[in-house]
Amino acid sequence: MGLKQLIRRMVLGVKADPQTYASYLRKKGVEIGERTTFFSPTTNTVDLTRPWLLKIGDDVQITNGVTILTHGYDWSVLKGVYGEVLCSSGKVTIGNNVFIGMHTTILKGVTIGDNVIIGANSLVNADIPSNCVAVGSPVRVISTLEEYKSKREKRQYEEAAELVREYRKEYGRDPGAKELHELFWLFCNDLGQLEEPWIEMMKLVGNESVSNECLCRNKPMFGSMAEFLASVK
Repeated sequence: MGLKQLIRRMVLGVKADPQTYASYLRKKGVEIGERTTFFSPTTNTVDLTRPWLLKIGDDVQITNGVTILTHGYDWSVLKGVYGEVLCSSGKVTIGNNVFIGMHTTILKGVTIGDNVIIGANSLVNADIPSNCVAVGSPVRVISTLEEYKSKREKRQYEEAAELVREYRKEYGRDPGAKELHELFWLFCNDLGQLEEPWIEMMKLVGNESVSNECLCRNKPMFGSMAEFLASVK
């Protein structure tokens, strides 16, 4: 461990980095699958009053400012009026291959299925089925995962061209393999031509072999990165 990491660990404790935080949650009793990542532990809030009520699957991407709750203290108001103690809690289950956008809050008693995208600033107060995209406060399903895939495919070149133009304005040169690390499918279908940043992308979510097969079937718009860059005016 380097000096910078050691200092960070001393200052931030269990929230020093994604791996340390996930390990801490597991030790507390939260069920967390493989390759699940808390990208910003210092801004994430995970309710540990009842850790056995929280189950998170494999390949879940939990971004900045996400809150996950398994209980509520709203009953304190009822107690103040009626005197009764009426517990408020519920199991939270998050499936496999889920992306949770920034500043999302997941309330008690909610189940999120597999292969789900939750948009930023969402309030998840109801179950979300598998294979869909959901956004909003309160959250609602806006499309199937297949529909969203089609939308992303149609917008790849447009967004890639914008990225290149803005990079040129800022730095006076073309972006390289690192800057285009999520866009190489526009001009590559040869495993032997993969640059290191692209190889890392292929390894994500534990299905590298599937991605490799898919890339070999890919029919890119351009024959090379240079050809793609030349197309952007």
